[in-house]
Amino acid sequence: MTRWMLWGAVGGLLFAVQVAKARTSREADLERLLDAIAAVESRSNPKAVGDSGRARGVYQIHRRYWIDGTRILGVDWSYDEAVDPYKAREVVRAYLMHYGQDRTLLEKARIHNGGPGGYRKQATLPYARKIVKILQAERESS
Repeated sequence: MTRWMLWGAVGGLLFAVQVAKARTSREADLERLLDAIAAVESRSNPKAVGDSGRARGVYQIHRRYWIDGTRILGVDWSYDEAVDPYKAREVVRAYLMHYGQDRTLLEKARIHNGGPGGYRKQATLPYARKIVKILQAERESS
């Protein structure tokens, strides 16, 4: 193996490691966002019911969101299961990854709050500020 081939192999390996680290970092950021959304929506209470009974669980998911999210995820879960924190997190993650592809974390939060186009709505800005406060407090405490 020539020196140039070796350098190419090392460079390729380093690039692969950087890509893996970036992916892991993005996944960790999304998990922190999901925690912040749960805190804002329900104080992470899986039994929470809001919006005059139209939103359920940790993430305060509406029926339409649930139907869309389970379709994206490819599962057949009834809306009654929106109170299951594990299933709700999977649905919210799928929804945000689908509609929030190539969007920032705060834009994803605004999508959760305002639907697929929520990142463009002025009405979702106060929600985004709540998310920022929680993420900053978490960062400062760690």
